Amino acid sequence: MVDASIEPPHTYWKRRAEVAELAAGVESPAVDIAYTDVENGVWTQVADALGPLWEQHASAEVLAARDRLALPTDRVPQLREVSESLLPLTGFEFRAVPGLVPSVEFFGGLGRGLFSSTQYVRWEGSPLYTPEPDVIHEVFGHANALACPELADLHRLAGQAMQRVEGERQRQALADVFWFTAEFGVVRERGSVRAYGAGLLSSVGELAWFAEHADIRRIDVREMATTGYDIDEYQPVLFAADSLDQVLGEVGGFFESATDESI
Repeated sequence: MVDASIEPPHTYWKRRAEVAELAAGVESPAVDIAYTDVENGVWTQVADALGPLWEQHASAEVLAARDRLALPTDRVPQLREVSESLLPLTGFEFRAVPGLVPSVEFFGGLGRGLFSSTQYVRWEGSPLYTPEPDVIHEVFGHANALACPELADLHRLAGQAMQRVEGERQRQALADVFWFTAEFGVVRERGSVRAYGAGLLSSVGELAWFAEHADIRRIDVREMATTGYDIDEYQPVLFAADSLDQVLGEVGGFFESATDESI
C-alpha cells in the first residue's frame, strides 16, 4: 500500500486541473490531450507492470478482448482512439469528464453505451497506485473489459436499471452489485480464480494480491447487494462465477428485471 499522507506537488494538481478543463462532457466526443513525456512514461510503466500480471490473473475473455482492442502500451491513448476501436466491437464510446460524476449521470451514460472517463494521469511519484480513478484505471480496466461482449452488456444493463429505479436504497443496491462485478468481479477458470473487474485489472498491487488473500465466495446477487466495502482498501471479499455467461445470466438478469419493488 502507498502512504496516503504523501501528497503530489502543486504542479501535479495544476496540470490535472488543466486536463479536467478540456473535458467535453458525456454528450460530446472527447478532445485530444497533449500528454507529456512524463505522463506517457507513467502509462508505459504501469503497462509494463500489468502485462505479466494479466497473463497470470486476468480471465481468458478479458485477455482476448484486450488483444482485439489493441491499445498502445507505450503512450496514453486518446479517448477518441479508444472509442474508435471499441465502437465496432461492442457499441461503446468513451466520453471525457473532469472527475467523478454523480452515479445517476454515470450509469445513465452506460445505459446509452457511453462510458464517462477522466483524462488525467496519476502522479509520477506514485505510478502504481491512485486513490481515485484516472485514465489508466478507466482505459486499462474498463475499456479492455468493455471490449468483451458479455461485460459490455453487463455495463449497459446496469445503466438502464439505474435509470428505471428511483429509490435511494434501491439505487445503492444496484451500485453495490455493480461494484462486486464490473469493478471487482472474478471467475473460476482453468483451476484458478481470474479477474474480469476493472478495479482489479488496473491495480498492480491488488491484482497480485487477491487470489491468495481475498475471501472468494460464490456469486450471489443478494449478498453482493448487502456486503459492505471500503473503496480505499484492497477488497477482502470477492464473488466468483463459473463463467462470464453466468455473470451475465445472474447479474445481468437482475439488472434487466430490477424495479424499486423487486429490489
